[in-house]
Amino acid sequence: MVFGTFDPLHPGHLNYFEQAKKEGDYLIVVVARDKTIREEKGREPAQTEEERLKKIKELKIVDKVVLGDKKDKLKVVKEENPDVLCLGYDQNVDEDVLRNKLKEIGLEPEIKRMKPFKPEKYKSSKLREKSSEV
Repeated sequence: MVFGTFDPLHPGHLNYFEQAKKEGDYLIVVVARDKTIREEKGREPAQTEEERLKKIKELKIVDKVVLGDKKDKLKVVKEENPDVLCLGYDQNVDEDVLRNKLKEIGLEPEIKRMKPFKPEKYKSSKLREKSSEV
C-alpha cells in the first residue's frame, strides 16, 4: 500500500509504484482527499481527487485505487490490512509513531521507505513551480 497526493502524477510517482509493487503482489494506492491537501499543504490541489483517482486507475501496475478517509487517515489501512506500507522518500511520517498507532488498532504491517527517483527533476512541488513560471 502506498499513499500520496499525486498532484500532478509524474515519473517519480510511477517509480514509487514500481518499487512498492516489488514488495508484494498486489498494489493499493491511496489518493489524498482534496480536503486533506488543503489542511496539510495549505493549498488547493491542481487536480480534483476524482481526476487524480481516475489517472491512477488507468495504470496497469496498480491493482486497486482508493480515496483516503476525510477524518481517519488509518481507516483505509484498517479496511485493507496490507502486509507492507511503502512510504515515499519525502513523506513526513515518523515510522515509529506510525508503527505504534497501527499496533494500537491491531495491525503490524512492515513499513518500508522507498528510494527517491530523480527528485531534482520529479518532485511535485518543483513541477508546480515550473508550470506557474510559464
